[in-house]
Amino acid sequence: MLVNLQTVFLQAQGNPMYSLLFMVGMIAVMYFFLIRPQAKRAKDQKKFSESIAVGERIVTNGGIHGLIKRANEDGTLQIEVHHGSFLTIERTAISMELTSAHRKKAGVETTDKK
Repeated sequence: MLVNLQTVFLQAQGNPMYSLLFMVGMIAVMYFFLIRPQAKRAKDQKKFSESIAVGERIVTNGGIHGLIKRANEDGTLQIEVHHGSFLTIERTAISMELTSAHRKKAGVETTDKK
């Protein structure tokens, strides 16, 4: 009982409109579940990093905790990690999620509204 491959191929091909509809559906799913949320997170992170000010406690992406002592004009921040020990970091190195979690744990009121 051999099946003719040409017959199987023609039956599986079906209407080309279905495959076009399937591709459009897959692109829509990828946009709404992957691309759009990631763009929103990046926008929120950028707004957060621009809104932080001198005197706030922060956590970097690398897990370094510190207090912002000075904001430089070139987009960097000078943070104090221990009494008299300073680091210069980029604004983009501050983690919004880690800083918010640290503030919540410490009981500090957050400034970002969701």
